[in-house]
Amino acid sequence: MARTPRENPKPAPRDSGKEPAEEGSLEEIRGEFVQLWGRMAPFWGISPSEGRVYGWLLSRSAPVDAEEIAAGLQMSRGAVSMACTELGHWGIVVSEREPGGRRLLYRAETNLEKAIRSIITTRKRREWDPILEHLREWIPKLDAQRSKDAGEFRERLQSIESLVAMADSMAEVFLKGGMVRQLGLKVLVSAASVFARSASRGSR
Repeated sequence: MARTPRENPKPAPRDSGKEPAEEGSLEEIRGEFVQLWGRMAPFWGISPSEGRVYGWLLSRSAPVDAEEIAAGLQMSRGAVSMACTELGHWGIVVSEREPGGRRLLYRAETNLEKAIRSIITTRKRREWDPILEHLREWIPKLDAQRSKDAGEFRERLQSIESLVAMADSMAEVFLKGGMVRQLGLKVLVSAASVFARSASRGSR
C-alpha cells in the first residue's frame, strides 16, 4: 500500500512587532518623508541611506542615539554610525555627548539654508575644485602639442573649464550672500522638488 506523502506545514508569517502606521498619522508622514529624502539624496550628492537618516532626524524634536535611529529605520547600527559620520562631514548632522554620560546623540541641522550652504561648500571642495585644478593643469600642456587631436581635445577641455568655472563662480556668490543668495536657494529647492516628483513617479 502506497504511503501518502506528508505535507510539511507552512511556517507562520513572522511578526515584525511593528503596528502598521495609521493613515495620516505622524508615523505614516514620517515614513513617507524619510523615503522622499532617500530618493532626493543623489541630487544633493549623498547616498540614499544617508538621505533617509537625515530625513528621519529632521522629523525628530530631540537628539537621538544610533540605536534609536537603527530601530526606526530598520538599519544596522554600524550603517547608521557610518551615515551619521559622513553627514557630519557634510555639516548637516551634529553629534554631541549626552550630558553627564558617554552616549553619542545625533541631531539634524534644521536650518535649511545653512544645510544647503554646507552641501554646496562640501561638493565644491570635493568635486568642482579638483576638476578645475586638473583642467587648468592639462590645458596649457595641450597648448604645446601640435597634433589635430590635441587641438580639438584642448578646445573641449576649455569649454568644460568655462562651464565649471561659471558654476563655481555662482556657488561662490551664493555662499557669500547678498540678493543672489535668496534666488539661489529658491532655484535649489525648486530643482530638488522637481527631482523628488520625478523620482516618486519612477518608483511607482
